[in-house]
Amino acid sequence: MLRSALSCNHRCCLRQIQLIDKVYFSSTALTANDKPRPKYNDKINYNSDISFSTTVDSKHLKYPMLSSRDLESHRKPPTRVRMLVRDFIEDSLYNPHYGYFSKRATIFTAPPHCGGVEGGFDFNKYRDSAEFEVDVAKRYKEFGNGEEDGPGRQLWHTPTELFKPWYGQAVAQCLVSEYLLKYFPYEDFKVYELGAGNGTLALNILDFLKTHYPEVYDRTQYTIIEISEKLARAQRHRLHQQGHGQVVDVVNRSVFEWERKEHAPCYVVAAEVVDNFAHDVVRYDLKTLEAYQGVVAVDEMGEFVPFYTKISDPLIASYLALRRRLSLPVPLPRFLRSPSLRRLYASLPFAPNLSPPDYIPTRLLSLLKILRTHFPRHRLLLSDFSSLPDAVPGLNAPVVQTRVGSTMIPCGSIFVQQGWFDIMFPTDFTALREMYEFLLSQAGPDADEQDELSYARVSPLASSTSPLSLGAGFFSSHARRSPLDGMTSASGLPVGERKSSVFSHAEYLETYADLGKTRLANGENPMVGFYENVKVLF
Repeated sequence: MLRSALSCNHRCCLRQIQLIDKVYFSSTALTANDKPRPKYNDKINYNSDISFSTTVDSKHLKYPMLSSRDLESHRKPPTRVRMLVRDFIEDSLYNPHYGYFSKRATIFTAPPHCGGVEGGFDFNKYRDSAEFEVDVAKRYKEFGNGEEDGPGRQLWHTPTELFKPWYGQAVAQCLVSEYLLKYFPYEDFKVYELGAGNGTLALNILDFLKTHYPEVYDRTQYTIIEISEKLARAQRHRLHQQGHGQVVDVVNRSVFEWERKEHAPCYVVAAEVVDNFAHDVVRYDLKTLEAYQGVVAVDEMGEFVPFYTKISDPLIASYLALRRRLSLPVPLPRFLRSPSLRRLYASLPFAPNLSPPDYIPTRLLSLLKILRTHFPRHRLLLSDFSSLPDAVPGLNAPVVQTRVGSTMIPCGSIFVQQGWFDIMFPTDFTALREMYEFLLSQAGPDADEQDELSYARVSPLASSTSPLSLGAGFFSSHARRSPLDGMTSASGLPVGERKSSVFSHAEYLETYADLGKTRLANGENPMVGFYENVKVLF
């Protein structure tokens, strides 16, 4: 999701937030000072004691290892626990009692008195993009009025909300064009939207179909999979109120807990959703290049103590093994790929003993496996950010930020107070497409878990002769996937789906959008120009 950068001019992280991770000179976890602290200790100077130990305090290793699902019943952030980094991120964002999206996040939308269609902006009246941005900033400020000092209401805007209804109509045109070509009138038009926010995209799509393609609307089944109970209620109420109750089903659950299998052809829409999917952190030992997984302990004071252990999580192992099988770029800076340069670097004073953090999209991998298993005949439309400014250090690293008053403040660490900060990641669309197509081409079960664990621990620079390697025909020139066994098409067309492609945001909109509706008086088009760091997989 696109967060407003209208006032992002501060570069520091809030110090009034009480939970801040410890800063260490070693890359592995280090022993914390166990000296009792005053109840109202000044956390600005939280790193008064520097430790050079490379061992983890034994008390932290005795904490129970919990997952984000284990923490769903907690009504406040836990202490005396350990968890994987992805579980920490997922708990921070989605815990039903204190998570960022559950309690603090609000989606900005143009108010109904804007004068445009359905409350959207009347783009043709603006002289240029500068005038439009001034109006957006003004309304953004109005939307956040009445806040207390400090982190409060968290606002962001998406292209769906900023350019309604025209952005949603472009998505509708994309989907319906494919449906009319392949399935109409033999199959129903089934759409699954992941994380529908205010329900604006669903509303714009359904309104467009009802007006321009009534024969398709009559065969539409639109399902929203929404993790937030509050948003699910709002979506259900809004869409029923607008007359779409007969074609809409809002399911309040996480897509990662989805169990129902959809056998019919369908379309899965994930618009500005996967940027908030939790990632894991992996770092490599500079001597052996063995991979280590990131874990964070939360002590009795609520302080975060990150450390690294040998790969043991099956999902992390599965991702690393898949990345090696696909021969994706090695997750190391170029100078660390040379053994001699690596030894020289490791011999420098205060040099880290692990490589820079590598944030891997393990939850995105979970989604791809769910799509393969539960939606075998789907077509995926996924749009999100391919790059982000102000990210924390590391490869594929996220932006961590919170809003104070009208200012968005980025931070330098992912280990911040749960529920107060947005944590969003860029998406490597080249890697995503290769993983997605490879997984869909695999008809059988995943590789043996123990094999993947062993394979994931091998140096990423080692050559691969593993039986897990790709089939010889995977990177062929054929533009279609193999048809599903035993699956026939009522239309008589080939069952094998076209392989997905990656488009720039401008390419996508120039193909499917009515750009005249969002063109300014001087010819500029903010719907195209404002999202140069967005890409689309379809």
